[in-house]
Amino acid sequence: MALIPYGLARHFLFSLDAEQAHDLTLATIARIQHTPLVCAVQQRRITDPVKVAGLNFPNRIGLAAGLDKNGQCIDGFAALGFGFVEVGTVTPLPQPGNPKPRLFRLPQANALINRLGFNNDGLDTFIANVQGSRFRESGGILGLNIGKNASTPIASAVNDYLTGLTAVYPHADYVTINISSPNTAHLRALQNDDALTDLLSRLQARRAELAQTHARHVPLFVKIAPDLEATQVRHIAKALLSHGIDGVIATNTTLSREGVKHLEHGREAGGLSGSPVMQASNRIIQLLRSMLGPDYPIIGVGGVMNGEDARAKIAAGANLVQIYTGFIYRGPELVKEAAMAIARR
Repeated sequence: MALIPYGLARHFLFSLDAEQAHDLTLATIARIQHTPLVCAVQQRRITDPVKVAGLNFPNRIGLAAGLDKNGQCIDGFAALGFGFVEVGTVTPLPQPGNPKPRLFRLPQANALINRLGFNNDGLDTFIANVQGSRFRESGGILGLNIGKNASTPIASAVNDYLTGLTAVYPHADYVTINISSPNTAHLRALQNDDALTDLLSRLQARRAELAQTHARHVPLFVKIAPDLEATQVRHIAKALLSHGIDGVIATNTTLSREGVKHLEHGREAGGLSGSPVMQASNRIIQLLRSMLGPDYPIIGVGGVMNGEDARAKIAAGANLVQIYTGFIYRGPELVKEAAMAIARR
């Protein structure tokens, strides 16, 4: 049981600039995760095992990518009761991301806007951090999320994904292909017809080589946007099936400002997450489930602020649920509440 009430920590953190609070939180978790001090935040993991994409998940609640881009706090987040943790997005080379300020709270809407732009320390640091973690040894499932460098032309983006896949494959339980962040120029174009077909076919070919080399099959997931029309979702679903991709994550942040544009920071550029994306995310999940059939693995993410929201993701068709913005607003309590709500559904 956590010794420090999150309400007290949040009051302090929300008095800081959003990115400063984020960096301070990660630095603190990284510092204590392998020490007895981790008991200050630790809580019991809810047991609700489920097999998805051939992997045995201890429960259905995971940490979404983006919170820990460099994989520096895997074991610290594991101590909070997550059944699975996804870290990244990592790019082949280190990059600073977009100019600051680039992360904004919208507390009236339980939302965030970010235009971080895949800021990370690159694959070498990322892999070293992943290798130093113990989460997988305790039965947790670790997802590694890869993307392209901002300096890489979109026409050459596939090469960055192939580099990323090759590097992370031996260390991942599953790998996520992020083609839906709104904060890297033209990245979402990779969700379109020919570009998606080329990307997935080449990734699948590389995965086949890696599976033979490492004597293990690592599932591939593709993370998509909430701002898609039904025809676009249909094409994506068809491509996932035809190229043997193991699962899909729905969804990333939204470009819509419906319901928040009147708020302070509501018109900032970037991706909007939190409560305002819940409905759009669930719509995409429902479309995917109807198009992919009853057994295809779907991870639902976007707008989960309480246990009922987590249950709604499952009801929409998701097998697993990830949280990010809700964790910022609710803290570790949300992990336990959401996992219990799904376990009791």
